Amino acid sequence: MERKNRNIMVILIALVIAVAVFSSFAVDFFSGTPVITLPPAVSDAQPTPSDSMSSSGMVRVEVTPETVQNVIATLSRPSSYYREITVTYTGGSSIVSSQWVDGGWTKTDTSLPGGRVRHSLVGEGTLYWWYDSSRRWFTAPADEQTADVDGARIPTYEDVLEVDPSHILEAGYENKDGLECIYVAVGEENTNARYWVSVESGLLTAAELVEGESVVLSMTSTAAERPVTEGTVFSLPDGSVLHRSGGVQTLT
Repeated sequence: MERKNRNIMVILIALVIAVAVFSSFAVDFFSGTPVITLPPAVSDAQPTPSDSMSSSGMVRVEVTPETVQNVIATLSRPSSYYREITVTYTGGSSIVSSQWVDGGWTKTDTSLPGGRVRHSLVGEGTLYWWYDSSRRWFTAPADEQTADVDGARIPTYEDVLEVDPSHILEAGYENKDGLECIYVAVGEENTNARYWVSVESGLLTAAELVEGESVVLSMTSTAAERPVTEGTVFSLPDGSVLHRSGGVQTLT
């Protein structure tokens, strides 16, 4: 009897195993093969910016003596800013200018080597200038370069556009006083001119004029503060307001 019960138990266990195996096979057969999703592979290497990409993500255009004129032609100065400019001449004498630009007008106050202060306003095709606290001013026709040449007395890098390409000696990117700049050197006969133009602002950051092996003029500028303080007045010695930043041009 005991042996019979043992045989029945073995048969029952075999049936249970068979049912379990069949059930598993049936589920796989009728439901299809399960999809296994693997986690994406993680690379230890970090992406590196392309050499043609700047830190800001903008495309960095290659600058060479052959392409620098085209690159400079695309630059534009900000419409409103303030900066300080220092120009040093042979022998160590220097002038320091404070320059405000807004709405097509430029105001410059320049401390000259002799101690006098020259004031100038440029806008709407006219240059106005006077000295110290004089209430008398002078006028002359003005163009787009007058504010630089006559006001702040600095070289204009836009002159590079008119240069024969064969006179461009060097061009490329350089860091100048912490600013990323386009650098270009122009040589004609015994005189060389070197310019550093800020990539970020399009303004001349530094310049040198060299005769022979001597630097006869060097120019440096502070970073531009943009825009000028609202309410900055561009006025003549008699109080006539030619322009006011942040407002409508007036003449009182």
